[in-house]
Amino acid sequence: MKKSLQEIEKRHLIQTYARLPLVIEKGKGCWVWDDQGKKYLDFLSGLSVNALGHCHPRLVRVLREQAGRLIHISNLYYHAYQAPLAAELKRITHMDRVFFCNSGAEGIEGAIKLARSHGKKIRKGKFEIVALENSFHGRTTGALAATGQEKFRRDFEPLLPGVKFVRLNNLRDLKAAINRNTCAVLLEPIQGEGGVYELSREFLQTAATLAREKKALLILDEIQCGLGRTGRYLASQQFGITPDVLVLAKSLAGGLPMGAILAREEVAADLGPGMHGTTFGGGPLTCRVALEFLAVLKEENILQHVRTTGAYFKQQLKQLKSRHPMIREVRGRGLMLALDLDRPSRPIVLRAQERGLILNSTHGSAVRFLPPLILDAKLVDRAIRILEEVLCEAGKQEASEPPSSRAAVR
Repeated sequence: MKKSLQEIEKRHLIQTYARLPLVIEKGKGCWVWDDQGKKYLDFLSGLSVNALGHCHPRLVRVLREQAGRLIHISNLYYHAYQAPLAAELKRITHMDRVFFCNSGAEGIEGAIKLARSHGKKIRKGKFEIVALENSFHGRTTGALAATGQEKFRRDFEPLLPGVKFVRLNNLRDLKAAINRNTCAVLLEPIQGEGGVYELSREFLQTAATLAREKKALLILDEIQCGLGRTGRYLASQQFGITPDVLVLAKSLAGGLPMGAILAREEVAADLGPGMHGTTFGGGPLTCRVALEFLAVLKEENILQHVRTTGAYFKQQLKQLKSRHPMIREVRGRGLMLALDLDRPSRPIVLRAQERGLILNSTHGSAVRFLPPLILDAKLVDRAIRILEEVLCEAGKQEASEPPSSRAAVR
């Protein structure tokens, strides 16, 4: 790594990131290269942003073309791509109206405003939000208030009042928390940062039923698990659930910053003129690239490819688990997967990086996989070979340590 670059960042940037010691200079497909020319297999894809891999030729083509015509125009005016993109998102999600923003956290903020406005029109005291323990919805203040991990909230409290947290897939908790004062139930169909935990069919369907009975909105955060990541346009579609409000982001514009809030017709009316807005959201450049991203998903049959490759990858991870007792569980769906270890996962991620495989450590003990959706079986096999080497090395190191040291690691 270029030491001078690291030193410059330490002098000039607010130190909010514990960066890994790697300078990425270019990428193509499922690969990236560092500043020394070393090649890495990228199984993180910008935290699920680069869903079609790096520098997909169709995205690069429209990006270059549009950048030479019109990059930004105020939302005071029309441009050629926002309405067609909204129409395509409506088609694949079965929602009614769309608001474009710049990120997932911004989308959650808008969804919370929509829920509060909806609740207030029903009754003044209807403002409570039910969310999940272990959830993650973003780092802005409203999104953070609804994030069910105290480590993210503690330094910024008091936050937005009225949020209740319930345990994942616990129906008793859910039924006790939702009442006449609930304006929204906010859920990730698959918790991403929390370690890749799936909601059960019964839990999600019960949440939808209770929300409807109490005149609350069901808000689904599919920022990470949506747009093909699980082999469907939405992770919730496998359960036949259509929410009142849906939030998308991450891969929507193929690497450019973009989010979207989608709502049912009668719910969307609760945000009227002047109640919400954005300077950069839904600009011509991002909208045109997003349209191309969605076209690639459809025309290149990416969803079926994800289901096939994801099933193969999960099978290989389960076989890896059978050989390595330190793996407690394999979790996830499609190409959103995780290994849960009996120890901190960061050392495993660092060892894999040394061998040319980029992974992610999350929630302490989970190794998270968010590879590009264009991943193929040969690259899965390559990643499994590297993981095998890393886990064998970690096992040998553990065996050579005294029992007291091994206990401390756990």
